[in-house]
Amino acid sequence: MFRNEVGALIIRVVLGLIFAVHGLVKFQDGIGSTVAWFESINIPGFLAYGIASLELVGGILLIIGLATRIVSGLFVLLMVGAIITVKFAVGFLNGVEFDLALMAMAAFLAIAGSKLYAVDNRVFNHK
Repeated sequence: MFRNEVGALIIRVVLGLIFAVHGLVKFQDGIGSTVAWFESINIPGFLAYGIASLELVGGILLIIGLATRIVSGLFVLLMVGAIITVKFAVGFLNGVEFDLALMAMAAFLAIAGSKLYAVDNRVFNHK
């Protein structure tokens, strides 16, 4: 049981770090370039703000273990959207593979959760 929680903790922190960094980079590079790229692939540019915010804030929430299942579910939806709109056209290698791995990690956390060293346990007194 404890080994499973350690594994979930590792997945939660690594996934959170990956998404947080991706969101941060979108803002650091100037969100306008992300907006323009979205528009160039026929996705409304305003969605770039929401996606970058979800990646940054959601990643931080995963790292600290707050709303893990909800955030992970949103990340699954985000990855489905990325795969359908962008990655299928690229192919598997250097395309879908990384997003599938992130989606699988997020799906695991959405289903199983992660309680070890999670703020959720302090806030909601989960056992």
